[in-house]
Amino acid sequence: MVEVETFCFQDRGDMSCQLARSLQIIRFEKNDHSFQLDTKALESILLGEAVQDLNVVLLAVAGAFRKGKSFLLDFMLRFMYKQKFGSTVNWLGRDDKPLTGFSWRGGSDPDTNGILIWTEVFIVQKPNGKKVAVLLMDTQGAFDSQSTVKDCATIFALSAMTSSVQVYNLTNNIQEDDLQHLQLFTEYGRLAMDETSLKPFQTLMFLVRDWSFPYEYPFGLEGGKDFLERRLQVKPHQHEELQLVRKHIHSCFNHLQCFLMPHPGLKVATNPAFDGKLKDIDNDFKTNLQALIHSLLSPENLVEKEIGGSKVTCRNLLEYFKVYMKVFQGEDLPHPRSILEVRTSAYCCVTW
Repeated sequence: MVEVETFCFQDRGDMSCQLARSLQIIRFEKNDHSFQLDTKALESILLGEAVQDLNVVLLAVAGAFRKGKSFLLDFMLRFMYKQKFGSTVNWLGRDDKPLTGFSWRGGSDPDTNGILIWTEVFIVQKPNGKKVAVLLMDTQGAFDSQSTVKDCATIFALSAMTSSVQVYNLTNNIQEDDLQHLQLFTEYGRLAMDETSLKPFQTLMFLVRDWSFPYEYPFGLEGGKDFLERRLQVKPHQHEELQLVRKHIHSCFNHLQCFLMPHPGLKVATNPAFDGKLKDIDNDFKTNLQALIHSLLSPENLVEKEIGGSKVTCRNLLEYFKVYMKVFQGEDLPHPRSILEVRTSAYCCVTW
């Protein structure tokens, strides 16, 4: 079990330390490429008396390694703690305050192992008066030098299966290989769930970082909506392989979104001593960051977790984690690469 930095929330100059931290609930063993669920760690989060019977909202961030997933989650924590203490006005905080919470750092080497959840479950009252439990989850980055295709698929699939909103963190654009990876990982998860009648996953948000074409599609949700519609459009004269990828993605998620984010600035990208202070981040990034996090975590926008059409409580979620882990640890699932090979073979038979 890995415990990371205790989180301290600073408000109006007064420091009050929260006994909260990021906690590793699924550990990745590099030697044998296996995953282990820390049941006690997960129970300590989900079976608290105040939250165990509340419907759960689980927001997860996934994608390639070293692309700022944990960095983004720490701003989400800032928002949630401000909301907890009564107001989200100026929730970004002071310009000289370092960013803390989930462990993150600059550089080229991976920093997150397995899956981690923030130990504090935030109780939020929605506009209809109903209280829900909000969880934030960080995931090991895909495509590092130590992970196989199966490792990456397992992490992404587990994240998609257990979350109500999955943020798919990308850089610069939505490339065709991003869509193909998404197809592969979600198909692996769908096989593990053995779900045929309903779409297996809920909300997927493509978060395109360092977007360089705001003159074509403006930053934010509206520009992202138009851009995603174009990227996922199935066209009559499109190559069949490209059509299949897009149809598959539409068939997997109840709701698809896209948010286009500007670059945070050269001080963030090139300064090895950057510690998350707002004064070092470009204003365009800060403005769009606020819009992004409001769209995900404001009470009126929270998406409750559902499985098979039924709402899931924190207590239920614990059991689903246990079941899914047993499936991925078993021998029945094909290797993810074999899924791709079968699809390629089937396509070749049709075209030839």
